[in-house]
Amino acid sequence: MLRNFTKVLLLLLISGFIHGKAEAFSKRVRYIAESPISVINLPEPPKFQPYYNPLIFGIDSKREIIPISDYLRAIEFSEMPEEYDIWSDTKINPYQVNLVDMKDTLKIDLSSFYPPSVKYVTSDFGFRRWRHHYGIDLKVHKGDSVYNAFDGVVRITKRARDYGYYVLVRHFNGLETLYAHLNKITVNPGDTIRSGYPVGLGGNTGRSTGYHLHFEIRYLGNPLNPNDLIDFNSHTVKNQILALNAQHFEYKKEIEKIRFWIVRSGDTLGRISQRTGVSIARLCSLNGIRKTSILRIGQRIRYT
Repeated sequence: MLRNFTKVLLLLLISGFIHGKAEAFSKRVRYIAESPISVINLPEPPKFQPYYNPLIFGIDSKREIIPISDYLRAIEFSEMPEEYDIWSDTKINPYQVNLVDMKDTLKIDLSSFYPPSVKYVTSDFGFRRWRHHYGIDLKVHKGDSVYNAFDGVVRITKRARDYGYYVLVRHFNGLETLYAHLNKITVNPGDTIRSGYPVGLGGNTGRSTGYHLHFEIRYLGNPLNPNDLIDFNSHTVKNQILALNAQHFEYKKEIEKIRFWIVRSGDTLGRISQRTGVSIARLCSLNGIRKTSILRIGQRIRYT
């Protein structure tokens, strides 16, 4: 009997001990769960700083690099024309190819475009009084950087009477661009440069009436209207793919209609008017002259 009582007492003591421990553990867990959780703020990893000057490699570190869209990778762009086997570091148009009646439509990749200048337009493409303006003029200040529009190779760097200091770049997409009236040239013929790389500094050299950049886009030497490719308000391309065809050169048909009178000894505006059937006022308007202007022998007077 005593032995059984001792066993029962021992079991009660052990049960009470276990229950007490369980209750204490439960309180401890509840306390931990209700306690606020502290957040550890880890320091940000250091930013990578290049130890070289990116411009040495033709890369502007301030320029956002836009990835090539997947659909552009699937486009079969037109190959470089065989006429580009001709390489001249003196002639802007050594190809002598007329594209007015071109039959094919060419696909040209414009996705790598970088604006040569982000300032406003001062003179547009088209007729300007008595002659045709084959580019577009963008305002620049003296010493402003002028940037390459597309990846390519520098073909010409020289000074001319009309363009002043100018650079012409042949691009890998088949286009060529020209940058004129520069104050200084910062590249050399044969340099391979990326879009966005500076080709020179803005200036007022050559036949120029103020600081500006004369910018031309050409294909096989034939000027294109830059407005067909670029929105000069946002300074972005209108489409990443240019479908180049004969319509881009329709303006040349109007130029071919132009006729000139070569001034000879004894010629006056009145005599030219009688011979051509064009009024003196119209002759003055077409040629940017006045009725009292003195004509020079050999001078060309436009009458259509």
